[in-house]
This record gives sequence, structure tokens and C-alpha cells, in this order.
Amino acid sequence: MNTCDLCDRFEDRVRVLELPLRDYGGRTAFSGQVSTVKALEDNSLVREAVAEPGAGRVLVIDGGGSLRRAMLGDMLAEKAVANGWSGVLVHGAIRDSGAIAGLDLGVKALATCPRKTDKLGQGLRDVPVAFGGLVVVPGQWLAADLDGVVVADQPLA
Repeated sequence: MNTCDLCDRFEDRVRVLELPLRDYGGRTAFSGQVSTVKALEDNSLVREAVAEPGAGRVLVIDGGGSLRRAMLGDMLAEKAVANGWSGVLVHGAIRDSGAIAGLDLGVKALATCPRKTDKLGQGLRDVPVAFGGLVVVPGQWLAADLDGVVVADQPLA
């Protein structure tokens, strides 16, 4: 079920992300249970997360909206695919967009930036994150496609 149909059918149960995210992955529609990373210009915890079994989950990265450093690149995206993640949503930037476009992974982000992040081990895992008019909580369900991103407390498809 696409996000438009989810909004029509479950209007009282879905919340819509209010951000102009762009699609970068080879998969433009994806959904799954949410896991989160909150970190500014340091993707150490993103690396840690995608190294774990994804089991169809969606990794939501709150990079503070920074476009100065890329929170996801091709190597971490490849690791996410290999470990069964459905998608990655980045409130910030990614890099290696050409390579990521060829992967069977949903990737949405604000923009691209060729600069890598620092690796200082900073940030938080599986905490509520707030951006785009929403608070996204680990364990919630997220669906994304070309029309946008919706979040619900339980799977709706």
C-alpha cells in the first residue's frame, strides 16, 4: 500500500513527515520497524547499526539537518543491504549517490555532500528523534515512497 493510500485509509493513525527529502536508493518504496541514530556529523553509530541484522527495519538517522558531512556512503549502504535493512532515512546528507542508486535499498535524505564524517563514536542509538514536524520513536513503523514518508505506531499494510 502506498503512502497516499495509507493516509486515505488510516488518516487518524498516520503522521506525515514534513520534509522535502530526495530519493537516492535503488528502492523508492520501503517500509519497516524503526531503529534510530541521533548524531551530528559523526556516523560511527550508523556503521554500528547497519552491521547488525536489519530484519527489514528502517534506520532513521537524525543528523541535525547538517549538509556539511555525509552520514551515509556507499560502503555503509552496502552493509545495510547485506544485513537486510529495508531503508535508511537521513535528516542530513549522504554521499556516493551514484553507487547508492544501484543498491536494493531505500535511501531518503535532504541532499548530498562529498565530505565524510568524523569517527568519534558520538551520538545516541534507539532514542526518539524529532524533525520534520514529527517525533519518531524506535519500534514505530515507517513507510516511504515517491510521495513521502508516513509513521504509525503499528504496521498498517
